[in-house]
Amino acid sequence: MNITIEKRQDPKAKPDWENLGFGKYYTDHMFIMDYIKGKGWNDARIVPYAPLQIDPSAKVFHYALEVFEGLKAYHAEDGSIKLFRPDANAKRLNSSAERICLPQLPEEMFIEAVEALVSVDADWIPKNTGTSLYIRPFIIANDPGVGVHLPDLCQFIIILSPVGAYYPEGLNPVNIYIEDEYVRATLGGTGYIKCGGNYAASLIAQQKAEENGYTQVLWLDGVERKYVEEVGTMNVVFVIGDEVVTPNLGGSILPGITRDSVLQVLRSWGLKVSERKLSLEELYSAAKSGLLKEAFGTGTAAVISPIGAFFIKGEKISVGDGKIGSLSQKLYDTITGIQWGNIPDTFGWIREVK
Repeated sequence: MNITIEKRQDPKAKPDWENLGFGKYYTDHMFIMDYIKGKGWNDARIVPYAPLQIDPSAKVFHYALEVFEGLKAYHAEDGSIKLFRPDANAKRLNSSAERICLPQLPEEMFIEAVEALVSVDADWIPKNTGTSLYIRPFIIANDPGVGVHLPDLCQFIIILSPVGAYYPEGLNPVNIYIEDEYVRATLGGTGYIKCGGNYAASLIAQQKAEENGYTQVLWLDGVERKYVEEVGTMNVVFVIGDEVVTPNLGGSILPGITRDSVLQVLRSWGLKVSERKLSLEELYSAAKSGLLKEAFGTGTAAVISPIGAFFIKGEKISVGDGKIGSLSQKLYDTITGIQWGNIPDTFGWIREVK
């Protein structure tokens, strides 16, 4: 792929590396590539980060024709730059695009674009412990015209953001509100893909959770409202007795890349791991009886986010002793150790940016 590069003439001031937060700062450049029906993807370019010029009638605004991904680049102690499973992100972007009727992108083209932009803005990768460069690739339909039709014009864009911890709590346990009024996704819908509409639909429950003092929402299935599915921005895992349980993928749950990584690591340790339906009643009983040893979310942004308490059936039920569990900590140390190059990558997940 031929990528033209236009360097920014007035580089931005770098942020305070000790206080990055999440998604607050953006690097000097962005990647853009156009799609024209009948011609395909063309005009790949890296240009200075700036507002987009887009027609007000563009389909992305009116019919939510967009999909996105999230991955990270890490600055290793040996000076190398590492990506974590970018091929999995490329595959999932195409799965999302297929469902929304957007053009798919060759996986090697996705990875080449990510590596090129990260290389250009390599000096934006933070080096402090627990920090990384968040990578947000997305596809939008930007052809003008109000009318529900398949798009003829699209853009693939990548932006970069140096980040710290996703949750202010860091690795301290978060409190989760179990939502039983609103529905996020149902079978046959778009729950299994990364599109903005899924997240927009979750905001009203997120608002309710925050008003009640909870960090995130745990969603139930959209039909029976009895089976646990996922947290608003993460997949979810429970340690019940000697079994590690996570809801099985079935079309309404996002196939998280960190989720898959966690399951592979757990199985490599010889633990009993189950992907199955988990009812709210079973979770409640396990929590009340003491069988629920740990609970945590998994996702690109936070990696592992321990859960300290649930709001279930009108009551707040604590998980563990209010601290991160031993398995959650071990998983966090293992996966981040692989990501930063401190632990050998026996799974073949790491790709170095040349």
